[in-house]
Amino acid sequence: MQVGSDPSLADAADAVVLKEYGFAGFEKATYTRSGRKMDVKAARFNDATGAYGAFTYYVQPQMQTEKIGDQAASNNARVLFYKGNILVDITLERVTAMSAADLRTLAEALPRPKGNVSALPVLPTYLPRQSYLPHSARYVIGPEALGRLGVPLPADLVDFGKGPEVAVARYRSSRGEASLTLVSYPTPQIATERLRAMQSATLPGGTFYYKRSGPIVAAVSGDIPASEAQSLLASVNYEADVTLTQSTKRNPRENPGALIVGICVLIAIMFMVALILGFAFGGIRILVNKYYPNRFFDRPEQVDIIQLNLK
Repeated sequence: MQVGSDPSLADAADAVVLKEYGFAGFEKATYTRSGRKMDVKAARFNDATGAYGAFTYYVQPQMQTEKIGDQAASNNARVLFYKGNILVDITLERVTAMSAADLRTLAEALPRPKGNVSALPVLPTYLPRQSYLPHSARYVIGPEALGRLGVPLPADLVDFGKGPEVAVARYRSSRGEASLTLVSYPTPQIATERLRAMQSATLPGGTFYYKRSGPIVAAVSGDIPASEAQSLLASVNYEADVTLTQSTKRNPRENPGALIVGICVLIAIMFMVALILGFAFGGIRILVNKYYPNRFFDRPEQVDIIQLNLK
């Protein structure tokens, strides 16, 4: 077994790309059973976003979809899947009917991250499914992966200094194939500024069609008619997700100073109410004695008490 944190030991050719996705460490091991050998390489990332992005970087269009972990694909003796923030790349010496079952058992044994570490990116969900070519979606968060994957928009136009994330996929058109690139920026204002820069740039590969929806800039390029490109762009619509956050104010029970101030304020209010009621009662009594003397208050006659001398 080999354990390390150097991405060049995990993949010398794509070490820089692994760093962009938040590579944190790896393990390599070889397992044998009943004459079968299986080479396993597991890469751990800072979060599930990194593992998902690396999965889309390595997956190939000719691979077949598998039900292993969170998402998986295979090509003969190679199986690629991720679960949480762990990406697993497996090479089988011989494929048998038990191979898939063994890999599912392996995936179930992997720990599931908690909290924000397990959150997947939202941007790829905006990629339309109609005419989508399987396993062509790519998720990018750095210029190195963008260039190596051949994304139609260059890194200088995307401008990773502004904190964007990119999702790109291939689609089938009546003329051939086209690419849809989504670039999500922190704010709609930044997206508007980058859209203008993209529209004014001259890019190779034919005509580009653009659209902005909220903070997302969408671009279609490739062998596709204008009507189909506009229809593909129309399928991209940003939906703001508004969530309520908990109050950041301190709990009153944990703030004795505020409690004392509240008590003092309550006492002052009660004193003022008592003072106002006292003046009101005194004023009413003076008015009543003025207009109805010795009738309701200060009556001179004595009130006799009736006694029953019962024996």
